[in-house]
Amino acid sequence: MRAGETSPAHVKQIPLGSLCEVAAGPSGSLLDSLNDGPDGTPVIAPPDLTDHHTVDTRRLRRVPWSVAKRLSRFALREGDLLVVRQGTLGRLALIKAEHATWLYGSACLRIRPQRELVLPEYLVSYLSYPPVQRALLGQALPGTVPSLNSTTLNTLPVTLPPLVRQHAVVEALTDVDARIRIQRKMADRLEALRPAIFGELIQGTRHT
Repeated sequence: MRAGETSPAHVKQIPLGSLCEVAAGPSGSLLDSLNDGPDGTPVIAPPDLTDHHTVDTRRLRRVPWSVAKRLSRFALREGDLLVVRQGTLGRLALIKAEHATWLYGSACLRIRPQRELVLPEYLVSYLSYPPVQRALLGQALPGTVPSLNSTTLNTLPVTLPPLVRQHAVVEALTDVDARIRIQRKMADRLEALRPAIFGELIQGTRHT
């Protein structure tokens, strides 16, 4: 085995609840003062979680600061994860420093990793891994609106290599994500140029 590699014997299966604190958001009645105004503390809801595991801040609703103070136990920290528990199940986001102290809505679950055991960046990649997503959604509670609860998440097994291996995984995926962004920008640029190229071609001003 080469230096830095991890043998199967060092990769463990550990319940998520042994690695993280899982907490549901405040009940809807505690957030009845939500508004679309510019003042107050933002509250992240399922529509604000993107497919890229980030927070879209364009349509955030807010509660007055006095309400946010009473709900301080639901305040987010950098490195927390949010998972949708009602609605678009499986969508999740990693909370960045700029989102710290914000709140989250009742349709989300907050996952707070114990960083000495699991890296938040590793965990968000693990929970978005398609086989894990299928396993998670397969445990959703049936109903008019399928849902997840903290018990379901707490019992979810997490494949956990040592921290040094987690760092290596995160670095490799960060590099892949950077390459994807570059390719996506190139594709967007070509898409924007396509009409102009077509116009030049039909006018005979562009040579192929």
